[in-house]
Amino acid sequence: MSIVKTMGATAALAFGMSVLAGAAQAQDCTTKIGAVLPTSVDWGRPIAETAQFAVDQVNAAGGAAGCEIEMVLRDTQVDPKVGVDAAKALVDLEGVNVLLGAVSSGVSMPILTSVTVPSGVLQMSCCSSSTAFTGLATEGKTGGLWYRTFATTGVQSAVGAKVAADQGYKSVAVLYKNDDWGQDMARLIAADFAAVGVEVTASVAINDGQPSYRAEVTEAVTSQPDAIYLALYPAEGTAAVREWLSLGGTQNMILANSLKSDEFRDNVGLQYLGSALGTDTASPRSESADAFRAAYQERFASEPNGPGLANSYDAAMIVLLAMEAAGKDASGADVAAAIARVTDPDGTPVSADTAGFTAAKEVLASGGNVMFQGATGNVRFDANGDVSAPAVIWSFSDAGTEEVEFMSLNDVDAFMASLK
Repeated sequence: MSIVKTMGATAALAFGMSVLAGAAQAQDCTTKIGAVLPTSVDWGRPIAETAQFAVDQVNAAGGAAGCEIEMVLRDTQVDPKVGVDAAKALVDLEGVNVLLGAVSSGVSMPILTSVTVPSGVLQMSCCSSSTAFTGLATEGKTGGLWYRTFATTGVQSAVGAKVAADQGYKSVAVLYKNDDWGQDMARLIAADFAAVGVEVTASVAINDGQPSYRAEVTEAVTSQPDAIYLALYPAEGTAAVREWLSLGGTQNMILANSLKSDEFRDNVGLQYLGSALGTDTASPRSESADAFRAAYQERFASEPNGPGLANSYDAAMIVLLAMEAAGKDASGADVAAAIARVTDPDGTPVSADTAGFTAAKEVLASGGNVMFQGATGNVRFDANGDVSAPAVIWSFSDAGTEEVEFMSLNDVDAFMASLK
């Protein structure tokens, strides 16, 4: 894979920033974009910071469509009502026509149906994976305004079934978050695990904010499964696993990507997670993914181990490239339509950094298209705004997480086909 300029090239970035510093300072206009992300939770803050990283790189290239970009960030608290209120404020008061977020499908869905689609605002999520969005798009109810850089729950469910089969588990109990995402996961898991000969002994919903999950966990433990599958977020996941272990539940755990979190690992205790295996979509083995990792380390002095970080970066950068392609004062629908021009497989390859954005400006200004090569590789959206992705099976370690097995996009597609 050839890349015009590499994100990890410090010299190129420094050159681009020095040459374009005057241009960035000379902008006499500012365009606001909105972001609704869960900054009040530990795993949500890095997602927002990574989106801002992309904005900063674009501003170092002189902004998008002739204006400096300001990302106005609002906290969703992983709460649908709070998220909708935040989105309405950004659209009605701040006048944004592009919205990044949300993370949880249960928050993104009401924002999409009650705020962004009615207002003609492009919504790009880094992390919402429910297949319900695909259904809405298929029915023509998203107006072409919905995109996401994270693969659907179908990938996570399928890879979870592969983990169970490979580990020799004959039975699994499921604890899932009682929202759009968790319900979708539970439905898919029931089919995928059955397809590989693994019995789901119990499937129990977990609600937010309960003082105890003992009753729900007791129901799952009583079914005496070989393993537990957890489609939960860190807060309720920690509480549920503590209850699970206290009741004598097995340490054989399969974890959704939402639990790929230092917070969860530390609060449960690494000593109890030695047999836990997690699943996640993965960046491809590509130069652009390696470059993002190097740039992230330079910016934040840490590895991009948290959930959704590469996806958040690409979501922001693709939106900003589409804004450049659509031009100044473009509507949300105009920006959405321009996404095809910046993710064109036949377009000029551009890297995900300041130098790459500068190169993209020149190509777009001349009427050409570009092929964005980012943290998750060459992003391809289908007609429903969905993407496909490789997958990874991971485990917890002292340093964070470590890869156990990588599945290429072809591997994922082949395994999912085998389940049908």
